[in-house]
Amino acid sequence: MVLFIAIGFFVGRWGWIRAASVKDLSNLVFMVLTPALLFRTMSTVHVQDLDFGPVAIYFAAVGLVFAATLVLTGFSSLAAARALAHTFSNTIMIGAPLVGLAFGQQGLVTLFTLIPAHSLILLTSATVVFELAVAREHRGRAGHVHQPLWRTVLQAVRNGIVHPVPLPIIVGLLFAQTGLVLPQMVDKPLQLLGQALGPLALLLVGVTLAFSTVGAYFKAALRIALVKNLALPLVLAALGWALGLSGLPLAVMVVTAALPVGANVFLFAQRYEVAQDEVTASVAVSTALGLVTVPVVLLLAARL
Repeated sequence: MVLFIAIGFFVGRWGWIRAASVKDLSNLVFMVLTPALLFRTMSTVHVQDLDFGPVAIYFAAVGLVFAATLVLTGFSSLAAARALAHTFSNTIMIGAPLVGLAFGQQGLVTLFTLIPAHSLILLTSATVVFELAVAREHRGRAGHVHQPLWRTVLQAVRNGIVHPVPLPIIVGLLFAQTGLVLPQMVDKPLQLLGQALGPLALLLVGVTLAFSTVGAYFKAALRIALVKNLALPLVLAALGWALGLSGLPLAVMVVTAALPVGANVFLFAQRYEVAQDEVTASVAVSTALGLVTVPVVLLLAARL
């Protein structure tokens, strides 16, 4: 993982890939390679074989950290942005290739069981918290028109499902329940596309780091990164151990919790116009810090 990201970083620094091209590469990874891997992996999995216990424990740990952030920081849109940064992992660009390399097909099935709920539950919950915080902050302001909360939540749920990540997982699962088998002429291209995801996604992370700037927000970003990369996986490991979870499911959940801050956090900060620079810096800092913390957590998680 570290080698791929380092290569991508130097490729960006040397100007072999321009900053303007990063978005196009990101679209290729996110819109083509990722759905291919997600769909193909889940197209042979039967729902009765899925274990949702680890997913429940994961969200229990996430809920504790999210709530603690709101309590310690105070209920505001700034606290909501930090709480989401503390708990939302980069499950696709880093998580999928890392878990695939470390734990193989079964590890990916465990991760992909989590991913649809990861986006849907976390982003929907964050939307509710953001909307309530903004309503509280803007209450009484003249001329302020606020969209009904139910409509905002409904839109968040829809966006969480009709999305390049959850949708191919759901479609793949539905296909698997039919008992059909993908024809070789379809399966082989999907396999090749899925295999390309890991190296290209990790290279892209390095390229993105090469063009990232942190500036005056380093200390705030570092605080977020330490909670995201270290505190959250520690809380999850302790909770999982206390509830009797062990082996591969716990290892995958702990590694997922240790992943850097996901880019969706910036989209929320941008949408609600709060802590945009701080969140942007935290994505970069937690990714850079992850070059050290994620391999360490991976080694420790493999012994769980």
